[in-house]
Amino acid sequence: MSIAFSAEPIPLSKDEHGDIRVGDCRVLLDLVVHAFDDGATPETIVQMYSTLKLADVYAAIAYYLRHRQEIRDYLAERERRADGIRQSIQAQQPEMSEIRRRLIDRRSITGNANAAAAE
Repeated sequence: MSIAFSAEPIPLSKDEHGDIRVGDCRVLLDLVVHAFDDGATPETIVQMYSTLKLADVYAAIAYYLRHRQEIRDYLAERERRADGIRQSIQAQQPEMSEIRRRLIDRRSITGNANAAAAE
């Protein structure tokens, strides 16, 4: 019996935003790598994200282990982008202390109105 060996395509693809997805689903490589780095086995990762195929998770992890620095650079860039978006959103939001003050004021007005109605 002879076994033919052939290279299989890596089950990773970039979407229109440049995000890397695993297999034929929408699960991000980030999620698989973080779960693996946190000690999850490929079987556990498939249980966490049921749209993943076990073989694709093993292949993605193998790629990560062979290209660790490239993937870490990719993840770091995604984190920088996320931080920039987060800061932009926070800059457009009012201070939490202002929101809290308005809620307390509203509660005291509503509370006074309810107390007067009860009398």
